[in-house]
Amino acid sequence: MTREPTFRPHRVVVLALDGLLPFELGIPHRIFGRPKDAEGRHLYEVVTCSVRPPGPVETDADFSIHVENGPEALATADTVIVPASYELGPVFEEGVLTDELAAALARIRPGTRLASICTGVYVFAAAGLLDGRPATTHWAEAAHLQRLFPRVKVDPDVLFIDDGDILTSAGVAAGIDLCLHMVRRDHGSAVANEVARRTVVPPHRDGGQAQYIHRPVPEPQLATTTAARAWALGRLHEPIQLRDMAEQEAMSVRTFTRRFREEVGMSPGQWLTQQRVERARHLLESTDLSMDQVARDAGFGTAQSMRQHLQAALGVTPTTYRRTFRTGAADPAVTP
Repeated sequence: MTREPTFRPHRVVVLALDGLLPFELGIPHRIFGRPKDAEGRHLYEVVTCSVRPPGPVETDADFSIHVENGPEALATADTVIVPASYELGPVFEEGVLTDELAAALARIRPGTRLASICTGVYVFAAAGLLDGRPATTHWAEAAHLQRLFPRVKVDPDVLFIDDGDILTSAGVAAGIDLCLHMVRRDHGSAVANEVARRTVVPPHRDGGQAQYIHRPVPEPQLATTTAARAWALGRLHEPIQLRDMAEQEAMSVRTFTRRFREEVGMSPGQWLTQQRVERARHLLESTDLSMDQVARDAGFGTAQSMRQHLQAALGVTPTTYRRTFRTGAADPAVTP
C-alpha cells in the first residue's frame, strides 16, 4: 500500500538585523501567513531569527523586538528573506559582511531560495551571491548599490526581480509585491489573489518603481543653455526644433548639442521628452482634462503618442498613472 506523503509547510525564515524597519519585517509574516490548502492547513510556516542567540533586535523605531530564534533557524529554511535595515554598517559602507553575519549565512543550506526586501539586497551582494546577476533595491539606493558592487546588474526601475533562486525587491511596499509573486509562483494565481484580497492590496501592480521617482533636472550655476531650456519649458505644448533652441543661445546646432549634453547629461531631445512626461504627470495628477487634452498640453500631440512615451518612461499607461496618483478626486468607493 502506498503511503500518503507527509504534509510539511514551506518554511520561510526571516532574518531580522539591527536597525530593521518594522513594516518590512512584517510583510513576510502577513503574506506567507495567510495561504491555506483545501484542508485548511497553512502552506507556509514563517519564523523570525537573528544572527545572535534569542533576544532583542533594535528597530529604526522607538521600540525593539524580541526574536526567539537564533541563526540556527536558517539551516531549516526553504526560503530565507532579508528585510531592510538602517544599521548594516560595513555591509552598506564597505560591501563586506561582518563575521557574525557571515557565520549566520553559512548555515543556509544549498538550494535554499533567497529573497531580499529593499536594502536587504546588500547582504546578498556582500556575500558575493549576486555577482553577474540582476538585482534591484529602493531607487534612492540603486546608484550606491551599483558603485559598491559593480559586478551586480542593478535595475533601479522595477518593483522586483525574480532570478530563480534569488529574488530582490525595491523598497518598502514592493516587498508585498515580491512576496505575493512568490506565493503565485509556488501555488498559482488563485491562492495569491486571495491573499491579496485579504491584505487589501492589488494582486499585481502595473509598472515598476520608475513611476515613483522624481527626477528634477539640475540647473548648473554657470550653464550656457539655461535660456534655451527656460524658453522651451514655456512652449512644451508647441513643436520645438533643435535649431530653435540653439538660436536662443546664438549657437550652432552642433555646439549647442555638445554644450547641452555637458550641462544636463542628456541630449536636447531626451530632455524635451522628459519634461513633457513630467508635464503630463502633473496634469494627470492635478486636473480632470481628457487624455487628448493632456497630450496636447504636454506637447505629445496625440493620446497614443503620450501613452507610448509614458509607458516607456514610467512603465504604466496614463490611465493607470492617473488612477494611482490623482489628488483631490472623489472616490465613489469611499464614503465620507
